[in-house]
Amino acid sequence: MDIEAEPTGGEPAVAVEWTVVESNIGPLFLAATGRGLVRVEFHADAARRVQMLDRLGGRFGVEPVECASGLLAEAIRRLDAYFAGDPRPFDLPLDWSLTTGFNRQVLRELATGVPYGTVVGYGELARRVGQPGAAQAVGAAMGANPLPVVVPCHRVVESDGGLGGFGGGLETKRQLLALEGVLPAPLF
Repeated sequence: MDIEAEPTGGEPAVAVEWTVVESNIGPLFLAATGRGLVRVEFHADAARRVQMLDRLGGRFGVEPVECASGLLAEAIRRLDAYFAGDPRPFDLPLDWSLTTGFNRQVLRELATGVPYGTVVGYGELARRVGQPGAAQAVGAAMGANPLPVVVPCHRVVESDGGLGGFGGGLETKRQLLALEGVLPAPLF
């Protein structure tokens, strides 16, 4: 699940493939490099797709190609299974190059240390990475997560039981937590 390599100024541009898939929480934009899944974006309408393609093109120095060689096939299969209620972890190669430093450390701990159907507090996650006073910084790392759902920032909640924030919107966070059995499913 971990890919450490990051492009440097001297390396050739990295190929980027993308697609949009439908899910229980709306369309998801997915992008991958040869190193692994690099981006998941909620609410992938036309404007958001253009924004993501521009960002990825600028970051990797190439124009992303719509699902050309199948780099996304396994990610799509695993997301389909997840939304069908499969609790297995996302055992996918991940390209961590869109995050660095403390954020990467926190997201890696989240990816490996907070399994399906469980939650963790912002402060607890900060403690796990050796920064017990950094709960707000953990919140910022969640907001900057380039791989939501796969790196499950929806599983991070406030210590008093509140949901906290969520880049995909609180209703999306509620739906994901309900899917995993942490919250009751909405009645309507």
